[in-house]
Amino acid sequence: MGSGQSTGNESYGDIRTMSPQEHWAHFAKSWVALQSYTYLGKGTPFLDVGVVDEVMPLRHDMRNSTGGVMAAPLCIASPEPWWRDDECVPAPVTMSYSILDPAHDVRRLQVLREVISVGRQMGFSRSRLVDADDHDRVIAISTGSGVSLGDVPPGFEPVDNPVTVLADSPDLPRLRDVFGVVARPDGALQIDKVTPALSSPHSALHLGPINIALEAAAIDQLERVTGTVDFQVEEWNVLMVKPGYIGPFVARATVVGGGHVVAAEAARVGVEATMTDEGNRGRIIASVSATFRRVGASGR
Repeated sequence: MGSGQSTGNESYGDIRTMSPQEHWAHFAKSWVALQSYTYLGKGTPFLDVGVVDEVMPLRHDMRNSTGGVMAAPLCIASPEPWWRDDECVPAPVTMSYSILDPAHDVRRLQVLREVISVGRQMGFSRSRLVDADDHDRVIAISTGSGVSLGDVPPGFEPVDNPVTVLADSPDLPRLRDVFGVVARPDGALQIDKVTPALSSPHSALHLGPINIALEAAAIDQLERVTGTVDFQVEEWNVLMVKPGYIGPFVARATVVGGGHVVAAEAARVGVEATMTDEGNRGRIIASVSATFRRVGASGR
């Protein structure tokens, strides 16, 4: 269980502090160590050697209790905005996902990108996440904005960064367990610290583990309130408020809404989830507002 203790940031360091000669070697080392994309089997065009299409498998560990797609894997499949590390030192600010299809029988997702605008400091994009075998089947749409934390030097070369190939199985460990999300005595969830596997190149906690922990906290709270985990996420809206550098990082969630019935009985409910950096005066680093539908329920 989470102890509330952190031993500090163990990343390889902040890429913004590197000299132009060190920049791309640091990026390659950090990019290969980061498991958000490689563990989920997702290559990134332009950044990874040999990757042309932005494709990710949909395995059992990326699905909820009813077989529908979860939100965090969508955030990793289609991180917003589409503003790459060979263009600047990017950081997401907003990430929004509308799930149109639970994708029960979909084997692979493909991301179709549209850059709306990229300026000197801000970037905006939107995307469609489709069945890789049938582009007319749209699983989700996403949109987001981000900020450039700094310019990058010339000389980028794609990185040899092979993805992890896992045989799909119901026995795969939960993403929360793989990404070091542990329970605290108070029911909240915790990531102890930033490690190379969980770190962005600028040494902050990466969007992958942030979303995995926040969704896990949401599902845990839904179970406490309603007695079941059989919910399908329909809307997932993320605000990346501040970078998380120290830890422990604590995720908590609250179930809200339900209309004229109590949340415990409602077919559709809201969840508000928050992650704080307890080692940095408990400041908020990310917030989620989400909508979940109870699978099998009738009514509103």
